[in-house]
Amino acid sequence: MHASFFQHIEALEQRTLGVLESQGFSGLLIGSGVLHKRFRDDNYYPFRANPQFLQWVPFLSAQPDCWLLVRAGSKPKLFYYLPTDFWHLTPALPSEWWCEAFEIIAYSDAAELRSALADTANLAVTAERQPGFAQESWTLNHDRLNTELDFHRAVKSEWELHCLREANRLAVKGHIAAEGCFRAGGSEYEIHQTYLQAIAHNERDMPYDNIVALNEHAAVLHYQFQQRQAPETSQTLLLDAGANYQGYAADITRTFTAGEGVFADLVHALDMKQKQLLKAVGAGTDFVVLHRQMHTLIAEVLQAFDLVRLDPEAQLERGITSVFFPHGLGHLLGLQVHDVGGWQQDAAGTLREPPQEHPFLRLTRILEPGHVVTIEPGLYFIPSLLEPLRSNGAGSAVNWTLVDELIPYGGIRIEDNVAITAEGIENYTRDAFAAEQRPDL
Repeated sequence: MHASFFQHIEALEQRTLGVLESQGFSGLLIGSGVLHKRFRDDNYYPFRANPQFLQWVPFLSAQPDCWLLVRAGSKPKLFYYLPTDFWHLTPALPSEWWCEAFEIIAYSDAAELRSALADTANLAVTAERQPGFAQESWTLNHDRLNTELDFHRAVKSEWELHCLREANRLAVKGHIAAEGCFRAGGSEYEIHQTYLQAIAHNERDMPYDNIVALNEHAAVLHYQFQQRQAPETSQTLLLDAGANYQGYAADITRTFTAGEGVFADLVHALDMKQKQLLKAVGAGTDFVVLHRQMHTLIAEVLQAFDLVRLDPEAQLERGITSVFFPHGLGHLLGLQVHDVGGWQQDAAGTLREPPQEHPFLRLTRILEPGHVVTIEPGLYFIPSLLEPLRSNGAGSAVNWTLVDELIPYGGIRIEDNVAITAEGIENYTRDAFAAEQRPDL
């Protein structure tokens, strides 16, 4: 895949130079990011590199204080920070195959950078703050420039698609190992550690904090804890966990059950409805329409299981499905788990906000080849959402006896990572499970 990386850099350079020219800048200086000290402490928060920097140099996700200069007429210049430091390991100047795409210049302090960039007036700077070596003519985080670059970032190059595919293959290995730990009676903490070991990641490698939710915790959409003690009976595991490959993220969710019964049948039913919706995903599809179609499919499940005694159309009219499926169907995926530009409709930054009745939808674009998105329907039993429904008129159609029986199971989410192609889709997640001889997942 080396050739595809150089093609990726060439295309990225052409696009960036075009945007710079249209906005009247002589070049773009992108910072990898800086370390931040914890409040009233001398230790630092874990470092997260600037995604715009990673799009060019995904191999330097752990190196703060690096800078990339993009200008017409010269190879992109990578200023690589090599401080004199006996407290920490200073990474060696890179010399791997990808370095051929850049002119790499080592520096150890700001004075060296100021001198190296002395002839670069009228730069656009993309960084969290203006660097101390900046010239007065430099512009920090120009809105229109960043907006245009964000919009185009949604269409992935062959290199980026390769990285996203590989991230899914890694994450699937973790999901399979975690399922085994769940079935052996592991705690949330033990399941999480099993996952990390299976994919050879540590905490700071992960693209986001794993959601490892047993039983009723599966009804907390972004459940943020990992209990060390396993419950007396583990009925459900909702595992929302990804992986990182060359800066690109996988974001996969599966729901496992310990035995047979109504909840296990619900998991299977939602899985079937997700597969049904996937047949409608493709280039030219309006993601808002997909989201609404998923609500209809969930209403069919609720009716079929006698959870709600109304037809799908009536359920949607009364807002009942939003109680059981309160989040969006999915989002763009790439360098960031919730990749930028989900509401943007054009390079100028025109926004299409989600429908009023579905405020948490993160993606409102028309899908096109090169987009990578998540498709993640859910069906949850969330007490704080169920109680208002129980007390209003629409609640009379709900089978509360069955709902109350299912509350201890928490909820269900099935999430695949899907690339849009000219012919349809490539489902990275299900392909990876099939390669591991788990086509049922």
